[in-house]
Amino acid sequence: MNDTSGAGSRRPVIAGLGLTEMGKVYGRSPAEFAADAVRRAAQDAGLRLSDIDGLLFSNGVGGGVGLTLQRELGLRDLRMLSEVQAYGSTAGAMVQYASMAVQSGMVDTVACVFADAPLREKGSAGAVYSSGLKFTGWQLLDFASGLSGANPMYALAARRHMDTYGTTSEQFAHIAVAQRAWAAKNPLAQMREPITVEDHQNSRMISDPFRLLDCCLVSNGGAAVIVTSADRAADLRQPAVHVLGWGQAHPGYEMGRGTDFGLVSGAATAGPAAMKMAGVGPADIDIAEIYDCYTYTVLITLEDYGFCAKGEGGAFVSSGVLGPEGSFPLNTGGGELSSYYMWGMTPLSEAVIQARGQGGERQVAKNDLVLVSGNGGVLDHHSTLVLSPHPHS
Repeated sequence: MNDTSGAGSRRPVIAGLGLTEMGKVYGRSPAEFAADAVRRAAQDAGLRLSDIDGLLFSNGVGGGVGLTLQRELGLRDLRMLSEVQAYGSTAGAMVQYASMAVQSGMVDTVACVFADAPLREKGSAGAVYSSGLKFTGWQLLDFASGLSGANPMYALAARRHMDTYGTTSEQFAHIAVAQRAWAAKNPLAQMREPITVEDHQNSRMISDPFRLLDCCLVSNGGAAVIVTSADRAADLRQPAVHVLGWGQAHPGYEMGRGTDFGLVSGAATAGPAAMKMAGVGPADIDIAEIYDCYTYTVLITLEDYGFCAKGEGGAFVSSGVLGPEGSFPLNTGGGELSSYYMWGMTPLSEAVIQARGQGGERQVAKNDLVLVSGNGGVLDHHSTLVLSPHPHS
């Protein structure tokens, strides 16, 4: 592999990880979750809060995390402070920006945090992601036809893939089943009871073709990582996770006629860019932590990253390669489908755990290269990271 990540000791690494309680955790605001996550990440790394000179943060649908997070944490004289928003691709993007800032010498230690608290003790989880939608003009036609919220729009994308390539609901089921098997080994996972393909097929329809077990969880909580330089991390508490490569893509399809919406995602651009920067290819990847707001999102991302040919994702995921007994470790903590939903921090946090070798019962033996994806909007935004416990060689 070629060292393209920066000269010498300023190579970017992830040195700290902070996770709050996740799931149906009530009585705390997004800002409180965010501050807690940053404190936990700093403690995990063996850093004082005063060591942090950069802060990047992101809101979920609940909002509530702002520039005042700096004061909440008592941070002084920051050299970098900004809100970053690209929906589910934001966590990967924040790590990219932090890595470049550290690499350039602009900052030394950056906290990247996401927090959200959309769940209420009374009210459905599904209503959370549609209650705040506002429509004007021609958008009212979408609303009148029932096309509001993420479920029906992703369902359209999935249906196009199914109609074009013959992908089936049963093939989607294998993704959900495999990830639940991983979640059973993760004490932080919200859903740990094993499921079968039959269970998936019998789960209620949410938005055709998506059934309940095709859809991610909704969670309250916060997650943060600390990005610093390799030389700084050498004296810290945790083994460094090296950021070897990164990439972004923002296709701008807007579900338009004549586009590849539903057939090709931003992963087709961001993935190869990140792997090229790291000097690796799909065959070199040991573990894949893929953004999984829906089972379909996993499938199209695997195709676009080159783990299987376009249109063959269904056959690939149903071939037995997924799950703890398979040959392709995917979403080893259970992902957003079964573990917890912290947008792109879900795959990123599990990638850090695996790269450190701290996965416990679910730890994958070969963890030299971990690929992380983030997906935002309705396939509108994508980020990719390549992480490793080893520096470029």
